[in-house]
Amino acid sequence: MFRSSTLRLAALYTAVFALSVVVLGVITVLTTRGALSAQFDARIAAESAALVQEYRSEGLNGVIEAVRERDRTPGAVDYGLQAPAGRPIAGRLAASRAAIGWSVLRGGRGRGEEAIRVLAIDLPDGYRLMVGDDDERIEALEGALVRGFAGAFVGVVVLGVAGGYALNRDVHRRLTAISGTAEAIIDGDLGRRVPVRGSDDDLDRLALTFNRMLDRIAGLMESLKQVSSDIAHDMRTPLTRLRHKLEAGLSAPQERGQALESALADLDSILDTFAGLLRIAQIEGGARRAAFRTSDLSAIGLTVVEAFAPSAEDAQQTLRLEADATAPVVGDPELLTQMLANLVENALRHAGPGADIRVVATLGETAATLSVIDNGPGVPALERERLFDRFYRLERSRSTPGSGLGLALVAAVAKLHGAEVRLIAADPGLEARVTFPAMS
Repeated sequence: MFRSSTLRLAALYTAVFALSVVVLGVITVLTTRGALSAQFDARIAAESAALVQEYRSEGLNGVIEAVRERDRTPGAVDYGLQAPAGRPIAGRLAASRAAIGWSVLRGGRGRGEEAIRVLAIDLPDGYRLMVGDDDERIEALEGALVRGFAGAFVGVVVLGVAGGYALNRDVHRRLTAISGTAEAIIDGDLGRRVPVRGSDDDLDRLALTFNRMLDRIAGLMESLKQVSSDIAHDMRTPLTRLRHKLEAGLSAPQERGQALESALADLDSILDTFAGLLRIAQIEGGARRAAFRTSDLSAIGLTVVEAFAPSAEDAQQTLRLEADATAPVVGDPELLTQMLANLVENALRHAGPGADIRVVATLGETAATLSVIDNGPGVPALERERLFDRFYRLERSRSTPGSGLGLALVAAVAKLHGAEVRLIAADPGLEARVTFPAMS
């Protein structure tokens, strides 16, 4: 716990706040003392000026009477009036010796070594006037401020230590949960997830991101397992057929050439299957994002329709394009062309003779859409989502050429582009719709 970065950070902040309290306290005490001292000196100077004016207007007797009267007033400052030879005349400071101007005297009002700040002024005819007061009130206020800031300093340190310890325990507990989840996953428990409090703080968002990453990893692991199983299952038949053809060529030399040609055709089909799997893996890995740029779905649709028009005409099918003037999206034009070509080829192959196939590209306010719509036999609702799985084929399609990877590649390209691909009943027929997010 004491090696925790959270506790160290809390200690650092506590030290910074404590130092701030000390600096603020020193500044406050010095500023307050300076302001009170200025007021203190101004009061003494005002009293001295008033008595000087009294001397000018009423003479010496007027000053003596004023000093004696002020001495009898509780809480008044100290006064002293001396004759030219330093002989005391009136006031508690009359026996004191003070230089002209400001000075500090020890002892006054019978209070021992109490310091008194005194202003001494020479009057006409050699008389000297002294006015002074002790700074007891300033020192009392200064002591109160020091005690207050000392208490604040202790409070900051105590609260900082307690808060840092509590924060460290909470963060340590949550990080331990994340670490424990990671260790469980390392040991093979791929179903473990980091607990989320629902407070939407930094650690909660980290846990949600971590869980999404784990879901993605689990999905990839499941996909890898499924692909391995599908390859083992779907490749067994063509490889077995290839073996039988090679054996037949060995046992019947007169048919060896035909057997080798058929075997090469099977090998090409197997190689195409593995090339399709590799291409899907590259797309799902996001390796093609570097080629993203602004692409026009309408232009891509025109290219694909023109390329497949002869094949549609040979099969007595109609292939046409219905597109807006432009439908821009951000993506890899080569992959988008391959995706649309797979959808069109799939429609041509399964819609049947005389089918009407439309390629539709539209641009809406919030999305751009690319669809391939046919009026063929369609696909049962329960099997539409499964068609995007690798090697999955409808029962009626198993006799036709193909590996079952075309729609899997379509799904991979759509996911790479942040698009949604769906198979929708067209009544009659089927619509393969890919919806792209609109360009910002």
